[in-house]
Amino acid sequence: MDLPISLTDIRQQTINTEIKPPVSEAEMQAAVRTLLLGLGEDPDREGLRDTPKRVVKALKFLTSGYHQSLDELLNGAVFHENTNEMVLVRDIDLFSSCEHHILPILGRAHVAYIPNGKVIGLSKIARICEMYARRLQVQERLTQQIADALHGLLQPQGVAVVVEATHMCMVMRGVEKPGSWTVTSSMQGIFADNDATRQEFMELIRHRPSFH
Repeated sequence: MDLPISLTDIRQQTINTEIKPPVSEAEMQAAVRTLLLGLGEDPDREGLRDTPKRVVKALKFLTSGYHQSLDELLNGAVFHENTNEMVLVRDIDLFSSCEHHILPILGRAHVAYIPNGKVIGLSKIARICEMYARRLQVQERLTQQIADALHGLLQPQGVAVVVEATHMCMVMRGVEKPGSWTVTSSMQGIFADNDATRQEFMELIRHRPSFH
């Protein structure tokens, strides 16, 4: 299966986001102050006096993935290895923000690939998930970006990504349905083409290991 976008395109996505923001931090804080006024609050009272500063700092942290690149993140941790067995990192905690309401998305990712001469440091898989999660997101795009990045970096025989998450925009507002989970997947290469390989992956992520 062909990669939807090239590795150059994937890397360029992160490079382009490092352009200097069009507004200053002071302007961002002023915008938060305006929101507080619009909500009927007094931004000068003791509890809210530093809230604009704190909100801007928190949002910058939660969207710090815009200012990361795959090259910096990997730091050379791609290695040549003659193996063709599935590599799976499961239950990677994800914390993202819904681009529609800027409310939290909380969940986990399961990421697998079958090497084709190259492997990646295991911690880097989690860091790739984190980089894309720390942006304003929709879960469908987040799942695809993780799969595309890993496929572009390694050109493996296949990549599989499943993301399970709960969305606070559904829990705290709107339909108000706590306990609801959304599951998205991206299957590329042998995971898309071979039923047995895909089934093996799905069974592995369902099984909870026990340690004694």
